[in-house]
Amino acid sequence: MVKSYVAGSLQEALAVRKERPELIPYTGGTDLMVAERESASYLFLHKVPDMKRITEDDEFIRFGASCTFTEVIESPLTPGILREACLQIAAPAIRNVGSLGGNIGNGSPKADSALIFMVTDSKLRLASADGERVIPLKEFYIGRKKLALKPDELIVEVLTPKRFIGAYYYEKVGARKALAISRVSFAGIIDVQDGVIRHCATAFGSIGDVIIRLEELDQMLIGKSVDEASKLKEAYINAYDNAIDPTAGRVSAGYRKDVCMNLLRDFLESNGI
Repeated sequence: MVKSYVAGSLQEALAVRKERPELIPYTGGTDLMVAERESASYLFLHKVPDMKRITEDDEFIRFGASCTFTEVIESPLTPGILREACLQIAAPAIRNVGSLGGNIGNGSPKADSALIFMVTDSKLRLASADGERVIPLKEFYIGRKKLALKPDELIVEVLTPKRFIGAYYYEKVGARKALAISRVSFAGIIDVQDGVIRHCATAFGSIGDVIIRLEELDQMLIGKSVDEASKLKEAYINAYDNAIDPTAGRVSAGYRKDVCMNLLRDFLESNGI
């Protein structure tokens, strides 16, 4: 039996995935190659055209899961918040081969692109030889390195809503600028029309087992005027302070908590709240 397989089409990739679920999906391999794996076999996806496209429809910008970070950066369809995050991923050589699907499928709360797809309430198109389904990204992560992905499924596309992606805030805090793995990352989106907050979304990365997205807290500000939101600011920040419980890592949990609250406050103040 052939150890690994290079798929030339999505239909072929899904057929192989069903027949040989032990094959590890592989595009750029930037995460896989640092892991110790003995006798690993791979399903190479970098030649699957359906997974290399960036397109749009009336509702979504659709990113093929095998698109590299460089391709995402260079696409005119890519929203600014995603482009900025991808530009801060590692070095050009890594961005040239590392893919969205790999970044998402690695299941890490430190994944730079996944943070953006979380705050934008993006969805994943998952496919198998027997059919496909679309689920919110927040339902895809069920624990650290645990994914709601069936053994015969592949991540085919990321669907990012086109609404509410204009005004954004993004910060990645690491030990150094170059090649930094984030110690805390934060993304915020806000849409204000005629002085009223129509949409507010925040997400925190690198502080727990999964990326933190608490829609019920962001609802505190939606529908409020900027003046009303300003009066609610401390209650909103305190709600997040009570809800977020960072884990310790390279830095203390206390440090991470302070950084999270400072970034949240700066996000609000930068938008006049």
